[in-house]
Amino acid sequence: MIPLSVAWDDIGGLVDAHERFLAGTLVDSAVRDTVLNSWKRSRSAGLEPHQLVIPYAPDLALEDRFLRAAEPVLKDLAAALADVGMAIALCDAQGRMVQRLGGDRQLRDRLDEVRFAPGFDASERVVGTNGVGTALAERGPVFVIGREHFADCLQPFACAGAPVRDPLSGRIEAVLDLTCLRDDNDPTMLRLVREAARGIEARLLEQSTQRERALLAAYRRAGRDTDRWPQQPAVRAAPPWGAPDVGGLGRLDLAVMREKAEELIASPQRTLDEVPLSDGRTATLLRRPVMGAAGVTGVVVEARILGGPRLRMTGPATATEAATGVSTRPPTRPRSVAEAAPTGPSARPRSVAEVVPTGPPTEPRSVPEAAPTGAPTRPRSVAEALLAALPTPTATPTVARPPVTEAAPEPGRAAVTDRDDGDVGRLVLVGELGVGRLAVLARKRLELLHDASVRIGTTLDVTRTADELAEVTVPRFADFTAVDLPDSVLHGDEPGPLGADTPLRRVSLGAVHEESHLYRVGDPVRYVPSTPQVRSLESRQSVLEPVLGEAYGWRAQDPPRLERVLAAGIHSLITVPLRARGATLGVVSFYRSEKPAPFEEDDLSLAQELAGRAAICIDNARRYTREHNTALALQRSLLPRGRPEQSAVDVAYRYLPAQAGVGGDWFDVIPLSGARVALVVGDVVGHGLHAAATMGRLRTAVHNFCSLDLPPDDLLTHLDDLVGRLDRGEGWAVESTQPDSGIVGATCLYAVYDPVSRHCTLTRAGHPLPAVVGPDGTVEFVDLPSAPPLGLGGLPFETVELELAEGSQLVLYTDGLIEDRYRDVDSGLQKLGAVLARADRTPEDTCEAVLDALLPVRPSDDVALLVARTHALGPEQVAQWEVPSDPAAVSRSRAAVTDQLSAWGLDDLAFTTELVASELVTNAIRHATGPVQLRLLRDRALICEVSDGSSTSPRLRRARTEDEGGRGLFLVAQLTERWGTRYTTNGKIIWTEQSLTSPAI
Repeated sequence: MIPLSVAWDDIGGLVDAHERFLAGTLVDSAVRDTVLNSWKRSRSAGLEPHQLVIPYAPDLALEDRFLRAAEPVLKDLAAALADVGMAIALCDAQGRMVQRLGGDRQLRDRLDEVRFAPGFDASERVVGTNGVGTALAERGPVFVIGREHFADCLQPFACAGAPVRDPLSGRIEAVLDLTCLRDDNDPTMLRLVREAARGIEARLLEQSTQRERALLAAYRRAGRDTDRWPQQPAVRAAPPWGAPDVGGLGRLDLAVMREKAEELIASPQRTLDEVPLSDGRTATLLRRPVMGAAGVTGVVVEARILGGPRLRMTGPATATEAATGVSTRPPTRPRSVAEAAPTGPSARPRSVAEVVPTGPPTEPRSVPEAAPTGAPTRPRSVAEALLAALPTPTATPTVARPPVTEAAPEPGRAAVTDRDDGDVGRLVLVGELGVGRLAVLARKRLELLHDASVRIGTTLDVTRTADELAEVTVPRFADFTAVDLPDSVLHGDEPGPLGADTPLRRVSLGAVHEESHLYRVGDPVRYVPSTPQVRSLESRQSVLEPVLGEAYGWRAQDPPRLERVLAAGIHSLITVPLRARGATLGVVSFYRSEKPAPFEEDDLSLAQELAGRAAICIDNARRYTREHNTALALQRSLLPRGRPEQSAVDVAYRYLPAQAGVGGDWFDVIPLSGARVALVVGDVVGHGLHAAATMGRLRTAVHNFCSLDLPPDDLLTHLDDLVGRLDRGEGWAVESTQPDSGIVGATCLYAVYDPVSRHCTLTRAGHPLPAVVGPDGTVEFVDLPSAPPLGLGGLPFETVELELAEGSQLVLYTDGLIEDRYRDVDSGLQKLGAVLARADRTPEDTCEAVLDALLPVRPSDDVALLVARTHALGPEQVAQWEVPSDPAAVSRSRAAVTDQLSAWGLDDLAFTTELVASELVTNAIRHATGPVQLRLLRDRALICEVSDGSSTSPRLRRARTEDEGGRGLFLVAQLTERWGTRYTTNGKIIWTEQSLTSPAI
């Protein structure tokens, strides 16, 4: 049976979700909650999936007591997994590996590659989501597979981890982990590692004393629903805040109950609330007034959880304590376990007043004992007065009770006392009505501002930043948040003056439901002068409308629509201008609907702070967009703008800029003499304006060298020399004392195709191999020797010459097409070859198929792709004659040219071509060595070529009046459109071109 998780990972769903998560896109529906929460923690820790710095702790060891308990279990587990490709890792309470056992050779080699060995720190803050670190963070068993790992290096694995606890203290002593290759995963791994952890815990319990085991048994007998409570006794001092649970309720349950209790105390309208607990039960909170003996009034919040031990939250009782969470009561002397859990006949349940100390650090006394009638007493706090007014619950002293803690619980912690009788609630919090409201609001505002600072501005995208503002504020501050920006900000431009009738666009809308009737995302918005939005833009101040039904200026914007908005329950509004660095970027509108209270004056400052932080992030994203667009415009202006006129190949090309910004990839198709064509693809390492400018310099240099008709290896030699000179000091800025960053790291592939001979000559400098697709669909990557990248020098450039069948496709590309952080070069080439293996595609179809198969939506590196399908000039388009070194052969050459042009139907060009051929042949016979050859090519132009065995190039000059010669090349240049010289291995070729559409004279 193939696990479902493998299929999900194989189709790329998790890979895509991980990419979207790193880009700041919501992926809640695509990823398990446990994994997504771990990803968020990993990103908050500043981890980069492709780059981890893993510390190693040598010579780690666990306590002998723990090792004695774990050794038999690990031995049995290793024996059971001996024939399975699965490794066992034992880590300490900090997530550092102490032992690694088992696993086949392939798995061990893969683990060694990522250094997953003793000393490896697998905590979540170091390596992100994994079986060890996430089990510690979640404090329970977890299963992580493939791309669910945050780090790239861990994605080939699947792992299941479970914490191992001390049964008496509840403290995590170690983490047990099972790891295998992703394709070998099995869901039973989670059950297996959990049972092994329980086995170690059972052996730890066997090593405890008889008294410790007796107390644990008494605690378990005290609960009605023992199967629903964690098997963890409370025989320990009350742990600090954030430690493991006390009395069966986890710290998260207690924290949520305390928070809800504070809200009940702060809210004058609410008296009841429910809190879902982590074990599936529900705690009901009840607020009721109480008055002390001295007339002090206040409120208490009690909780009822049927079937569990009673909780009494000795939390903050005054406004100061409610706001800070710090108790003002003095501590008590720690007591022994025997004192904490009396077992004799005189043992009796103590009252809540005995649990909460009210005096100096002496033996605890009840409230009546602490304040005898008529005796001078110190002033009591509100909490003490209210606690004294509470009735002391009764309980049967003969039942087996769980032991109380060794010391009095800290503020905000629960103390385990007698059993719940079903009628008496558990005290959660005591406070003063009204005063606690301000403290709760202040705490919530601080939490909201903290979340805003963390969650807003995670990307440099204007729209995403606006969405993050809406996500943070809905529903915690507003029910609807709308962000309106001008199009200029979205495009990265400086915003102009904003006010009445300024065209804005609804960029983001956060809402608790869709029936708001507000403008939707993407709608154009023009606010009339009377609206709060325009008043905010013009005055640069926030505007509060507590009663929208009476805000006639707001209703004037669109009366029919806004009547429906009011009918939907929206009743109050705050508008805040988005201002950053002296400029107004737009406006944000916060709406509240029926349920929350209307906005008040105190909400203005919070709204301004939230909008101010978002405005800075939006302006940063706007500036980045402007720079990105500038660099992209520069790069596109330097790339070819169209296909040059030539008949040698049919070409198609694609250029995709990287997600991180423009880079230095480029390509070119350059017509050469003799109907040949040059194909060039290059790559400059890096991104940004410098890479784009460097690419432009290299492309211009290649064009210049091509005009000299240099052979491919000579061209790259000259280009390499140019790059070296620039890097050595010719790249200094005019008004700067710092040199530019140089060009070292540029690569280039240069190919020349001749349609007459169908020969293609290629050479490269550190560039990926080109591919040749035959007419029958066979794919071959040219075994082309590679020289170092440009600018390094020292080695010659080698060439390879191929004969290509007509209709073959030559595929040139940059490394961004075949390589990224999820795929190496070999696998990329293999996939590219599989995509190219088709014989019936046009170059355009080939480009589309390659990009669809090999690239994500937003590639991490620039990609340039060039596909050229070859043509050939047949014998009917080529005429060639051998010319003897005899002046009499000139006349025969003229006659042959005239006859050939007549056969081609180019009689209008006969006179000019006859004159050009006569002059070139005469010069070759007089001034060069043989053999001499005359060739005519009928392509887009009429090409006349004369080759000889001399390497001396003719020079155009102007003859003086009295000179008898020296006018031949001048006449040739005047009668033709272009002329030039190119060198061969055996001499040179003088060539000319004439248009076929009209004669030169």
